[in-house]
Amino acid sequence: MVTIRLTRRGAKNQPFYDVVVTDSRIRQGGTTLEQVGYFNPVARKGEPKLKLDIARIDHWLGKGAQQSDRVKQLVKTYRAQATA
Repeated sequence: MVTIRLTRRGAKNQPFYDVVVTDSRIRQGGTTLEQVGYFNPVARKGEPKLKLDIARIDHWLGKGAQQSDRVKQLVKTYRAQATA
């Protein structure tokens, strides 16, 4: 099964996450099919906190990919910001 989930990057105490499309059987941080965005929970002034490629996420969802719970929340937030 294909999953859209977060993969942690960044240094100790400075988390940075890539939003990736990957096979659910592959461990976190392993090979991915595609990177569709990023999430920076500790973004400083002027830095974007969240960037997603909604068109590619919709493409993968149309092919049957499942989102993790956190990614569902992030996509919902991103869509709400885009319409506002």
